[in-house]
Amino acid sequence: MKWSKEAEKAIKGYEISTCFGSAGCPNSANSSALVSQDIEKIFETENLLEFLRKTVKGDLKFHHEFRVSLSDCPNACSRPQITDIGIIGAVVPGVSDKVCTLCGVCVSTCDENAIELDEKNQRPMIHYDRCLSCSKCITACCAGTLAEIQKGFRVMLGGRLGRHPRLAMEIHGIHSHDKVLEIVKSCLKFYKNTSRSGERFSHLLSSVNQIL
Repeated sequence: MKWSKEAEKAIKGYEISTCFGSAGCPNSANSSALVSQDIEKIFETENLLEFLRKTVKGDLKFHHEFRVSLSDCPNACSRPQITDIGIIGAVVPGVSDKVCTLCGVCVSTCDENAIELDEKNQRPMIHYDRCLSCSKCITACCAGTLAEIQKGFRVMLGGRLGRHPRLAMEIHGIHSHDKVLEIVKSCLKFYKNTSRSGERFSHLLSSVNQIL
């Protein structure tokens, strides 16, 4: 069946989706609202729609659009792991100088079993190899022993569904607002330089080192 020209008019070259964090979700770690707005400005400037019209062979369809998904916490309701660029709000916890009461609430709150109590030294211990930087332990700590040491965003690249699905590859570290925008710009530059016939970003990207 011929692809509807009316449907093609609805394509704008990119799609940016967000979670419900801005509506007051209790799980929100770091709001992605401002990042989302600035990413939208970048895409408007890049004019991906015109690029796709020049490179895609045949009808332009929704699956050709460049997709970005943002989530305020690692619950990732907006599914950032399966889009071209996925962004997840993050808060890294640390142990402050405030006295720990050894109440154990942080241990029971952590869904990743990333915290245990060192009763000898009367301090909580954080296993960062398990921690997803969701900030739930910080919120739960009544003594203030657990505190924020870094706030930013996790960034994932090259996820997709379709006939050959793939989870996105994560760039190491927690990134600032400005760094996230730099990464987005680098991804679009790479995409425009390498896509010649409508290939998706995820099919062109074999390693995050291509972007860094």
